[in-house]
Amino acid sequence: MTIDIRPYQSPDLNDLLSSWERASRLAHGFMPESFFDQERHNIPSLYLPNADTWVAVVEHRVVGFIALIGNEVGGLFVDPQYHGTGCGKALMDKAQVLHGELEVRVFHDNVLGRRFYRHYGFVVVGEEIFEPTSHRILRMVFEPEAETQQGITGE
Repeated sequence: MTIDIRPYQSPDLNDLLSSWERASRLAHGFMPESFFDQERHNIPSLYLPNADTWVAVVEHRVVGFIALIGNEVGGLFVDPQYHGTGCGKALMDKAQVLHGELEVRVFHDNVLGRRFYRHYGFVVVGEEIFEPTSHRILRMVFEPEAETQQGITGE
């Protein structure tokens, strides 16, 4: 399987939203339906216009994306059908080449996301509360040498 990473283009929107929806529902099953409704609106109207977004393309179809705001990963979503294929790593590798020092905020209850970031080399450096839902968010930074040395809060 060949994974191409390229900049987001407006014709990618439907595939991007489909990938986001499937991945987000899997990773964020603890969130209320109103969260998904709001994010479905925010992605095209707020996030994409303000982020440097890259897509993973497999067989001419967008199957995932990473949205960067400076060195912060604002979102990383890969269609669950493509989990474990290297798409997420390829997107993160692109972000790392672009920015080097990366950070991300991930919901504590997002076990899939935490596992992915930890495996990639992120470590937890702080915690905050997502005010709209009172869910805990972990702030993580990329420290590649920590990949095999650390656990994560709550495990």
